[in-house]
Amino acid sequence: MAQHNQPPLTAAEKAKLTVLTARMCKRSLAGEHVDLNDLQRKVDRILDDAAKRAETNPR
Repeated sequence: MAQHNQPPLTAAEKAKLTVLTARMCKRSLAGEHVDLNDLQRKVDRILDDAAKRAETNPR
């Protein structure tokens, strides 16, 4: 199994990711042909912002 290096997330980012994941699950219950791209872009944006923050503020 591949290891993904995720940046440290703030509590707000974790909460947003939880909500987006729940929305993605709810949509996927509607069927296989439901578009999840908009929610996936939001998840990617949150993770990208966290990675940029981790690069500029190393611990």
